[in-house]
Amino acid sequence: LLGGLWGVRHAFEPDHLAAVSTLVAEQRNVGRASLLGALWGTGHTLALLAVASILAWLGASMPARLSDGFELGVAAMLIVLGGRSFWRGVRGSRGPDHGHHPHEDSDDAGRVRARFQQRSLLVGIVHGLAGSGSLTAMVAARLPSTSSRLLYVGLFGLGSIAGMAGLSGVAGWPASRVLRGPRAGRILRVACGLVAVAMGIFWAIRVFAGGR
Repeated sequence: LLGGLWGVRHAFEPDHLAAVSTLVAEQRNVGRASLLGALWGTGHTLALLAVASILAWLGASMPARLSDGFELGVAAMLIVLGGRSFWRGVRGSRGPDHGHHPHEDSDDAGRVRARFQQRSLLVGIVHGLAGSGSLTAMVAARLPSTSSRLLYVGLFGLGSIAGMAGLSGVAGWPASRVLRGPRAGRILRVACGLVAVAMGIFWAIRVFAGGR
């Protein structure tokens, strides 16, 4: 129970919100926004379970340098996602649910949506790798067996899937209305992009400061 609830709360971490907001800001459909959140959670869970299983098999903890490297990967990813969202907002680019004639929707828009889904899964994997070291160390210190540790990590991951899917759906509802206006949609993309870039810079500074 604690693992699942903590996973839901984990979805509300600021770096997670900043990354997923750049993807949700492109969606006019609440269901698709929720799907992106669920895919983020799935990637996050797969990464957590993979690393936890490897560390449990080796009977080791994650090296600090590798953990810092994953954290820097999150920072770089936030800056890239934020820069892309900012640039799309400045250019006035339209998202995957905009500007398509009916005969185009099954091809061009479908491919664009598939890329968003793949990107959301990848973002979740990167976040999962970055958080796997500290989570695994915490679980190992409190639970007596390998099976109980992996079960906790799995439930934690399911909680994060539910939390991010629900949060993305809730955020997608007002975003879907904002995106109906081209000017408001551009402002939303620019704002999400700036927040994500700022979060990425802050994350990188935090990692370097911690390393010293």
